[in-house]
This record gives sequence, structure tokens and C-alpha cells, in this order.
Amino acid sequence: MRIRLTMLGLLMVGNIYAQIPAQTLPDFTFSRLDRSPFTNRDLPPGKMFFFIFFDSDCDHCQRAVKNIDQQYKSFQNIAICLISVDDHDKINRFVNTYAQHLKNQKNVVLLQDNLNQFIARFKPYKYPAMFLYSADKKLIDYEDNEGTVFRIVNAINKTNSHK
Repeated sequence: MRIRLTMLGLLMVGNIYAQIPAQTLPDFTFSRLDRSPFTNRDLPPGKMFFFIFFDSDCDHCQRAVKNIDQQYKSFQNIAICLISVDDHDKINRFVNTYAQHLKNQKNVVLLQDNLNQFIARFKPYKYPAMFLYSADKKLIDYEDNEGTVFRIVNAINKTNSHK
């Protein structure tokens, strides 16, 4: 509940101060669902990184992840991090319901933000917050609307075509 109030506060303050999403991949420490740490040093080198910050009860997050799940082939060559402040059971239920294709893929990791770092370091506007970073850790695209998630697919395809 505390993080949801924090997010609400962020949204209200964001309208006044309009923070800018992190332009370079910040340092972070999250927890895998087995409770082992996962940091920016655990990301595979030479790949794009796609971070999806979600709330399990958010219907916009549910639709966004379902859209991404249905387009998994477009995301299969990038590292995907699904991150939430929710407890492990809620994260698992969310993924089992909305991300059937994503949940067991080698390039997908499920993470809990148990230290409440994501908002302060990545600077999202709202849920769902979707960040696509290049292999050199520069922000390619930021989305927070499930209806425009396919811009991420276009950004991936555009970046891959320039290689």
C-alpha cells in the first residue's frame, strides 16, 4: 500500500515537475523470485534491455504485458525484466495470467523491487512503465501506455536493422 501511495504522490508531483525518465540505465539491485540479488551487472552484454515496471492490480499493466506476451517473437532477442513491488505470489499470479509466453523464456527475468528503487532511479511517469535501453545502456524509448507498446516493437526492429 505504501508504494502505491508513493506512486500516486509521484504522479501528482510529476504533473508539476515532469521528471524525465532515466536516459541511461541506472545502477540497481532487485531480487529474483528465488530471493537472490539481480543487479545491472547481471544483464547480458551486447543486448538491448527492456524493463517493464508493473502493478499486478493495474489493468493498464495487465493489457500491456498481455500485448507484449502476444508479440514475444519481437522480443526474443532482448533481455526482458518484469519488475514489481508486489509480493512474489502476486507477481507469479500476474505472470501466469498475462504472460504465458514470457514466463519461462531464458531472456526473461521476474524481479521484485523490495528496496523500492525503481521509481527513484528510473523515473517513470506511471504504471506500466516500459523502458527500452540499447546495448550501450542508452534509453531508446519509454512507454507508459498499453496502447502504444507496439512503438517499442518498432524501436527494436529499427535498432536491429541498423546493426
